[in-house]
Amino acid sequence: MKIKDFIYETVSKRAMHFTLIDPDRNKLNNLEDKVKSLVEFGTDAVLIGGSTDIDQEFLDSTVLKIKQISKLPVILFPGGLNGLSGKADALFFMSLMNSKDPYWITRAQADGALLVKELGIETIPMAYLIIEPGMKAGEIGKADLIKRSDTKRAVQYSLAAQYLGMQIVYLEAGSGADKPVPAEMIRKVKDNVDIPIIVGGGIRTPEQAKEIVEAGADIINTGTITEENFDALKEIISTVKAHKN
Repeated sequence: MKIKDFIYETVSKRAMHFTLIDPDRNKLNNLEDKVKSLVEFGTDAVLIGGSTDIDQEFLDSTVLKIKQISKLPVILFPGGLNGLSGKADALFFMSLMNSKDPYWITRAQADGALLVKELGIETIPMAYLIIEPGMKAGEIGKADLIKRSDTKRAVQYSLAAQYLGMQIVYLEAGSGADKPVPAEMIRKVKDNVDIPIIVGGGIRTPEQAKEIVEAGADIINTGTITEENFDALKEIISTVKAHKN
């Protein structure tokens, strides 16, 4: 089954949880133990990405190691062209739609397209929208941040993404954000689009996760907490997966 079909089939029944792992040598201590714990906790997939300074050989070996340890789908969530690996199961082929720089909207995608074709990896077109505060992702991507109060703009971008043929929309507050994307914004986007919604950034507690899935998020992605408070993931994941769609 294609990863996109797996996602669509699962979110038709319940909310999903993805775990973001940064392929940085300095952040991957005890990778084997962490992946085994993630399987035990019940995360649905592993996203690989985050850093912009990635060693290709280390990226490939990280993906292979995760796949050797578990049967979890491994999906690339690249921060640039060096985030591509033919060892993964799929690639979120993203456009940062609210960037001020055309490079992040279409040019990076064009630069990497032939390599993606050569790798033969499944692509899942995704609209990436950065909500304030945006953090490092907003800074690097030169985002015209969507204000937390500007629900209409988030809906407009999300609906435009669907009309452009995107298969997923990602609402991103930014790794390490002090608070997640507002529930009301998620709710309004959900009311207006028919494609799955991923929400990430600033999610640190089961209570926040519950509010977000109840607002309409189909998938919650956590990354920073994986590095800072790994044990907290267990309750977050169980809270997310208990939500029926």
